[in-house]
Amino acid sequence: MKLKSVTESFARVIHGLTAGHLTDRVVQRSKRMILDTLGVGFLGTGTEVFHKASEYSKMYSSNVSSTVWGRPAFRLPPTYAAFVNGVAIHSMDFDDTWHPATHPSGAVLPVLMAISEALPPSPKLSGLDLLLAFNIGIEVQGRLLDFSKEASDIPKRFHPPSVVGTLGSAAAASKILGLSMTECQEALAIAVSHAGAPMANAATQTKPLHMGNAARHGIEAVFLAMLGLQGNKQVLDMQTGFGAFYANYSPKVLPNLHSYTWLLDQQDVAFKRFPSHLATHWVADAAASVRKHLVTDRAVLPSDDIKRIVLRIPDVPYVNRPFPDSEHEARHSFQYAACAMLLDGGITVPSFHRCQIHRPQVRELLRKVELEHPHDNLPNFNTLYCEISVTLKDGATFTERSDTFYGHWQKPLSQKDLQAKFRANAARTLSCDTVERLIETVDNLEDLEDCSVLTTLLKGPSPSEMASQSIEHLTMS
Repeated sequence: MKLKSVTESFARVIHGLTAGHLTDRVVQRSKRMILDTLGVGFLGTGTEVFHKASEYSKMYSSNVSSTVWGRPAFRLPPTYAAFVNGVAIHSMDFDDTWHPATHPSGAVLPVLMAISEALPPSPKLSGLDLLLAFNIGIEVQGRLLDFSKEASDIPKRFHPPSVVGTLGSAAAASKILGLSMTECQEALAIAVSHAGAPMANAATQTKPLHMGNAARHGIEAVFLAMLGLQGNKQVLDMQTGFGAFYANYSPKVLPNLHSYTWLLDQQDVAFKRFPSHLATHWVADAAASVRKHLVTDRAVLPSDDIKRIVLRIPDVPYVNRPFPDSEHEARHSFQYAACAMLLDGGITVPSFHRCQIHRPQVRELLRKVELEHPHDNLPNFNTLYCEISVTLKDGATFTERSDTFYGHWQKPLSQKDLQAKFRANAARTLSCDTVERLIETVDNLEDLEDCSVLTTLLKGPSPSEMASQSIEHLTMS
């Protein structure tokens, strides 16, 4: 059958791909993405922005509800459960990053978890069903990003999850709910009208809402399509459709199902070791190397001896924040990443607490930082580098360069370290037993017969279990 449009080809892929199309590499990579996303989501439930989004969402109710991760007594309609869980995932900018630039998992996984819990108990949704729908949501994002050269670079105008994430969410929900090809087209058209959020809100509490809204709006688009709401069935073909978000938009019909190849098979994601904008990880890596020249074992950085710090990085205006005032600004500051690493020898979750950002030693060091933007250092997560030079008052200069960092797709995080990250993040909310059961469940997700096993674990401890844990802790102490 000859397809009439790009949009129709997307609908054919969403509707027609089966678990048999999944490759082993795609399954293994997507399971890593799922585990990491769950972990940063649990961690994010302790943030102020999650609390505000949750309080707002409490005004909504329905006969069908889904779990807010780690909160067994807190349930919301599926659209709003996906919203607050999406906010939690991106609340610290700790979630995975792909190329072309976006955070692919955070708009998709909360949708699938919320819907799977709200579905009738029969037929059961399997782990393989979940993996297929998840990968379709990821794939749609990647294909759309590949239609524009602008999308390959660090974004300047729109935050990508708010654009492609919304359509990825709609695609994943369409698959898991079994929409027809025509309904898939309608869902994509509706989702495009829900998409978009400006980069001006980067480094604020509003940025995590972009992820939550992408998840929520994707579900809403699907529910409306199921009710028969219609949109433009050529929406992905048109410059005035999805092309409105990206310059040089050149869409192409997707490959046939019998010869389909997944983008995740070709391009892995990056997993962050600390919660900050991905570009700051090159800075931290280079700063750690320079620090070895400045600090002997068990000694503190001689910050008073430092005269000048030069960072040679790409020109990314929204990550150029000389004196960050909040945790969100610090997560989007080349300067802060360099100073925190030089001072402390590492960057962790507490590094972004206000008391750490406003330390006198940090503020003094920030005043010594200068930025340079070499012409060959382009704002692209696949090619950028960071070179840092620290000049002392005695005239000595130490220079180091990072072309990639541990956790980037060119230098992937080991499974052991990915699980360690998950344990550290999830243990703040879940019992040790639940954390280990989640690791095992996700690791064997393709063999899981019923996804309710997974959604039950995501609820976290019941009030009685929490009380029991508290008593046990007091007894032991």
